[in-house]
Amino acid sequence: MNRRNLFSAAALSAASYRRVLGANDRVQIGLIGCGHRGIQALLKGALEFREQENVAFPAVCDIWRQHAEEAAQVIRQQAGTEARQVKAYRELLADKAIDAVMIATPDHQHAIMLTDAVRAGKDAYCEKPLGMEMKELLTCVDTVKRSDRIVQMGTQIRSIPSSMAAKTFIRGGGLGTVFKIEQERNGVKPYWHGYGDRPLVEGDTDWRAFLFQRKHRAWEEKQHTGWFGHRDFSRGAHSNLMVHFIDLVHHITGAAAPKRCVTLGGTFVYRNDGYSAPDSVETILEYDNFLVRYSTAFGTGNGNYLKFFGTRGTMDASNWSGKPFAIETKGAKNPLPAEAASIPEVQSDPHMLNWLKCLRSRQQPNAPIDAGLSHSVAVIMSDEALVRGRRMVYDAARRVVREG
Repeated sequence: MNRRNLFSAAALSAASYRRVLGANDRVQIGLIGCGHRGIQALLKGALEFREQENVAFPAVCDIWRQHAEEAAQVIRQQAGTEARQVKAYRELLADKAIDAVMIATPDHQHAIMLTDAVRAGKDAYCEKPLGMEMKELLTCVDTVKRSDRIVQMGTQIRSIPSSMAAKTFIRGGGLGTVFKIEQERNGVKPYWHGYGDRPLVEGDTDWRAFLFQRKHRAWEEKQHTGWFGHRDFSRGAHSNLMVHFIDLVHHITGAAAPKRCVTLGGTFVYRNDGYSAPDSVETILEYDNFLVRYSTAFGTGNGNYLKFFGTRGTMDASNWSGKPFAIETKGAKNPLPAEAASIPEVQSDPHMLNWLKCLRSRQQPNAPIDAGLSHSVAVIMSDEALVRGRRMVYDAARRVVREG
């Protein structure tokens, strides 16, 4: 071993070194949060590649008993192994046999749980948004950056082939100067209604553990089951749905966090439904070189689209099936010629597979911690602007969101 290789090997942690050398070693993954997203997207997404990437799932964690049982059953059926069921996530993190965790808990728990996971020496895949508050967000980001852990944010849309192709096309000047990006994402009913309709008795969960760092209150079933619609646990569509869109904006354009933001919103259709999140919201974010507009209105499923406007054409990114996004040149300032008005196809690994591969290669995944910082700053600014009724600005040097 030469001098350079000797020092490179010494720089690796014991866990990282074991994975680099032992490409055939089985990576042990624990699931924290076994709700719909945790099971259907994360667990089943990872199980799809369990043989290819030689991974196992020895433990699942959820305070909701039936959810943990369902996750264990999925592992039993698809992998033929038994997963230990635990309630306290710190108990799972204390298990030295576990190499990595997937976190799919309510929004208000993400940043702290990811911080704890990294401090426990675990690699992690964490759902979005990463942070609801700047203090917890920055603590988490700094903890990850000081570590050698591999962290993938759960903004999976950036890994689909069409997103990867659009990134190359737009950064190569395919649309000319991109000056505005918009998404309209509507629905007949707020998505939290369906979650809130699930039955849950207090004895089947841990109410205090669910509240986490939030102020204690008496048991309320729908706050637990329908947490998406309660602002203590998730701010609303401009935080939970917009994060997909704004992360795609950052991924394709290469921009980081926005500079300024204004937001309006309220509840106009589903009044008196027992939820505190707005059913309609409109937010505009300003970046160095373009404007971004996001809108959600619950009460109609009509009018949905996602478009990038450039001086050479418009890219319709509404279809996330993986096929290349469509280019329209009509009305452009300097239209693309017909032979150039299409985006070449590219191949890319699914988001989960990308993370699993990075656990061994120790390369940064498609959505590293900086992506979590940028998307979280955007949604925090959007919500602060809504609540305060003021324009919010982001001081990137000081990492502060304030009025301005």
